[in-house]
Amino acid sequence: MALRFFGKDPETNGDHCPTVWLDEEKQEFVVQGWKADAALQAECLTTGPIPDDEAVVRLPVRMVQQIREACDAAESTAFR
Repeated sequence: MALRFFGKDPETNGDHCPTVWLDEEKQEFVVQGWKADAALQAECLTTGPIPDDEAVVRLPVRMVQQIREACDAAESTAFR
């Protein structure tokens, strides 16, 4: 696995915080975020089931820059 780190939530102390990576080999985003509470999961379920091997996580909007950089990198490696 070739994980490329893009950043952590800029408003945290660096531990236990939302993080964004790109798995360049599998062409997948990898995110660490806060677990969704029951109310958010219920709202998400209105559009369809959440399989047992998937989870709803939250990332703060202030991480747009890290997410954008990961998206740009994914786009540039997708056409190699």
